[in-house]
Amino acid sequence: MILYLHGFRSSPQSFKARLLAERMQQLGRADDYLCPQLPASPAAAISLAQDCIKHCQPADLTLIGSSLGGYYATWLAEQIGCRAVLLNPAVQPPRDLEKYIGVSTQYHSDQPFEFKREYIPELQALQIDRITRPERYLLIAATGDEVLDWREMVGHYPQARQVVIEGSDHSISEFAAYADTVLTFCSIPLSAGAAGSDV
Repeated sequence: MILYLHGFRSSPQSFKARLLAERMQQLGRADDYLCPQLPASPAAAISLAQDCIKHCQPADLTLIGSSLGGYYATWLAEQIGCRAVLLNPAVQPPRDLEKYIGVSTQYHSDQPFEFKREYIPELQALQIDRITRPERYLLIAATGDEVLDWREMVGHYPQARQVVIEGSDHSISEFAAYADTVLTFCSIPLSAGAAGSDV
């Protein structure tokens, strides 16, 4: 089972989320992939994620988190003991999201998106200062991330498996080249001659 947690102001319509959904469908595993629309409230987002995975055994579950979703995935993985893949994860969102307090719109629609000041303490409650069992984690970080500092990501996940992409961007535009690497880490068997590359 894979639960994908999208980033701030993002949605299940994000490029990476849709690409993984399509790949899982190709592998006949569409029912083992979930990517819900997360609410703006971090506490509510965590509650929704917990509800999605309440029947999953930790050994059968991998969380994939992009940007802010990576922050959520890290907290959940530490609580549950499951695997987590972090894609350009946010490491200090209580600091970084202060400037986004107020109303904006979602990236993939014109829907209003309000990030309230009271969400900052909710984020602070989810802070993981040091991960345990780094073998449970796969970090994919791009040095060209224009939103978050890849060096903070690398430093926050010591001894985890790390793939550092030279260049690229916050969205990891060439994510298709890494999709099967992610799915292999998730213990998803790949069909013979499957597309994509393992790095």
